[in-house]
Amino acid sequence: MKNRPAQPFISPGREETVRRNIIAVLSGSVLSAKEISAAVSASEKEVYDHLAHIQRSASKKTHKLIVDPAKCRKCGFIFKKRDKLRKPGKCPLCRSESIEDPLFSIGSS
Repeated sequence: MKNRPAQPFISPGREETVRRNIIAVLSGSVLSAKEISAAVSASEKEVYDHLAHIQRSASKKTHKLIVDPAKCRKCGFIFKKRDKLRKPGKCPLCRSESIEDPLFSIGSS
């Protein structure tokens, strides 16, 4: 039976894990998931999964994920009560699909 390493697996060429990179990128700026994925070289879907984990674990850490909600470009509706981190498909008021992405940042608790 093999012993598992105590450290998390980090692929060659990466010094830190993806979540730590996301936290580092967000600590000084406000970015969308698309911008985060470009900064950490991960897919946008993977970034959303990591953001959800960062949000859940924020109560245990000294950092907190701050979400600036998505907004309809046509009528200005703000998706304040939305629990999902992803961009919604349509506006409930005007049914427009032109919606600004939610923005994310890290603040200290």
